[in-house]
Amino acid sequence: MVKIGNIELPEFPLLLAPMEDVSDPPFRRLCKQHGADLMFSEFISSEGLIRDAIKSRQKLDIFDYERPVGIQIFGGDEEAMAMSAKIVETVNPDIIDINFGCPVKKVVCKGAGAAVLKDVDLMVRLTKAVIDSTSLPVTVKTRLGWDENSINIDEVAERLQDIGVQALSIHGRTRAQLYKGEADWTHIARVKDNPRITMPIFGNGDIDSPEKALEYKNKYGIDGIMIGRAAIGYPWIFNEVKHFMETGEKLSAPTMKDRIEAARNHLTWAMEWKGDKLGIVETRRHYTNYFKGIANFKEYRQKLVTTDGKDDLFAIFDTIADVYSDYEIA
Repeated sequence: MVKIGNIELPEFPLLLAPMEDVSDPPFRRLCKQHGADLMFSEFISSEGLIRDAIKSRQKLDIFDYERPVGIQIFGGDEEAMAMSAKIVETVNPDIIDINFGCPVKKVVCKGAGAAVLKDVDLMVRLTKAVIDSTSLPVTVKTRLGWDENSINIDEVAERLQDIGVQALSIHGRTRAQLYKGEADWTHIARVKDNPRITMPIFGNGDIDSPEKALEYKNKYGIDGIMIGRAAIGYPWIFNEVKHFMETGEKLSAPTMKDRIEAARNHLTWAMEWKGDKLGIVETRRHYTNYFKGIANFKEYRQKLVTTDGKDDLFAIFDTIADVYSDYEIA
């Protein structure tokens, strides 16, 4: 069993990575349904929360069925981080997570996300400001370092643990790499092997199959795996990984019926959460992934991403179900 504060997770938990414009409540609900053990909100700007920005506030929405769930915040100002942690605490998540890994320019330019990797003293101060202002467990997600010449994850891990961080998720790339090249998990393994480190260490980056998940578990000795992009449009990956780790056998690929059901549920829950109009628009980006690799699907994909009425959309799903009733997923 893996513990974060008083939260008990399975022996080798699978985490859903926080992803901007992806890890919202409807998507998290699907991933929970299909085996994710711990999930996080999209990252939320501490400044946005304090300004009461509507988009930031909406990202605080969490539901009991998705617990345990963490809310992730980012920022480069100690006071703002402390204040935002207090705001986050009012919605009663299980964990507050701090993002020191986002490589996106608009975040880095504000001295937040992965930019903080260039100043470990600042990272420690920001983290301590959050820890001191909440009674919730505080965890951190970060990268190996700013670039290849400044990989400092060993120092980061020790110093964060020393001030009370309760778990660390490490993406095996530097900020300079963005999402290119291959994630290097040897650095993550080194942190885990450090006798001083007692908090759980979760690895992140490039896990896109059950085989790879098992290989990396055995090879790098981490406490759990965080899955991000591979879960987009494919929430089944969590149960597939678990089944393969337990039995050494692969689960059958989700059928066309499974895919249609997931897309329908996603749309339904998005509309319930954000209203019909926004729910319909925001679910469109997921359809390509739900039906990836399906032959002759272009016409239906086009309809799904251009149709505005919910009844029309559900009728399209019915048509797809009829047309592909005998379709075998390779």
